Amino acid sequence: MRVTHVITRLIVGGAQENTIASVLGLRNKPGLEVHLISGPTSGPEGSLESSFASTPGLLSVLPELVRPIHPWKDLLAWRRLTGRFRAHPPDLVHTHSGKAGVIGRLAAARAGVPLIVHTIHGPSFGAFQGALANSLFLCAERRAARVTTHFVTVANAMTGQYLAAGIGRPQQFTRILSGFPLEPFLSATNDSALRARLKIRPDDLVVGKVARLFKLKGHDDLFRVAPRLVQNRPNLKFLLVGDGPWRERFEAQARSLGLAEHFIFTGLVPPAEVPRLIGIMDILVHLSLREGLPRALPQALAAARPVIAYDCDGAREICLDKETGFLVRPGDLTGLAAALERLAGDADLRTRLGQRGRQFVQERFSVERMVEDLYALYMKLSAENHAMPT
Repeated sequence: MRVTHVITRLIVGGAQENTIASVLGLRNKPGLEVHLISGPTSGPEGSLESSFASTPGLLSVLPELVRPIHPWKDLLAWRRLTGRFRAHPPDLVHTHSGKAGVIGRLAAARAGVPLIVHTIHGPSFGAFQGALANSLFLCAERRAARVTTHFVTVANAMTGQYLAAGIGRPQQFTRILSGFPLEPFLSATNDSALRARLKIRPDDLVVGKVARLFKLKGHDDLFRVAPRLVQNRPNLKFLLVGDGPWRERFEAQARSLGLAEHFIFTGLVPPAEVPRLIGIMDILVHLSLREGLPRALPQALAAARPVIAYDCDGAREICLDKETGFLVRPGDLTGLAAALERLAGDADLRTRLGQRGRQFVQERFSVERMVEDLYALYMKLSAENHAMPT
């Protein structure tokens, strides 16, 4: 079976890491020939294209497939993809992310590809954006859904949202959790040398956040509750892992609050460095207002670190309230501060929630399980397609 994945870009991010792990894992499955097409990657979020350095020919970059809406380039991308699918016909096209998800599926349908799968890593519509953008994306998603054989979701929340919006039918959806290599997180330690390098003292309590420094990620809310928390606990440090267009703004915010020594910005780090950074955290917070199922949550739990998350999209499927962490209503600053204060003041509670979270993640989030589930889905869809009368 020839399988072609399509994604908008390969920045450092959860959807991109998921896609790369899927492609690299599936290429080792019997009977599969796997290829990935991506748009160009640029910007402060970094690039994961080097993941394919040892596998030449596995990745192709399509310059016209850009993230912003660009009618001329979008049309060219659709035509180029259609041409590729006709010249080298895949048996299954599997798309990822909003732009590539729509253009890739429509191109596959135009080229006569028999099986078209789309992974919903996060919603392309919702309260996080205005009515005009929602109308545009809903229209595009409904159009693309008409040619989609099956949807993969990383959280049940995505299935509910898309069905409620009139996109797809219940039997078209399968949840496959976004797996990752567990071992680096399971073996993560509180590295004293790394803490010292980041000017974190042995007795400091570290609240970490792994996310792009950009809108909808919830950093502003962390800055809003930080002054009171630091006043009560002067040994509190906030470790912000990641980079993005709003870094200078957040650094200025830390200075204006008189908390520059309490906020540590790592800048862009490769995914391989994330386990070491999570290892020196005592708590991880995830305050995003738009996410599928954020990988930072299971990654922190794999390292036995308790989590605090806004109850947004699929977060509640991994941040089990009072079992693996605390779930907070989005924008509830009082609840956020209370959860942070409670965990900061109770080491036994941090240990108990972290250990329960580690067990939960070990049972569900291995990359091997994700790849096996995808492979089983492909085989099922292929069998059903061949059984259909012509």
